[in-house]
Amino acid sequence: MSPLIGFVLEQFVQWKFGTAGGLALLLLLVGFKIKNSTCAGIGAIVLALLAMQPGMG
Repeated sequence: MSPLIGFVLEQFVQWKFGTAGGLALLLLLVGFKIKNSTCAGIGAIVLALLAMQPGMG
């Protein structure tokens, strides 16, 4: 992933879900990068929970 795309994605997630979303995205990306399924899974679950919050749509 190019650095520009990563930066734009991170800014969008932080704008939409706040700091918790940014940290979850960081966990997800780091988990994929180091091939750690636990880290990636936790990041994905937190992002999913943030996306399912009532009133976010």
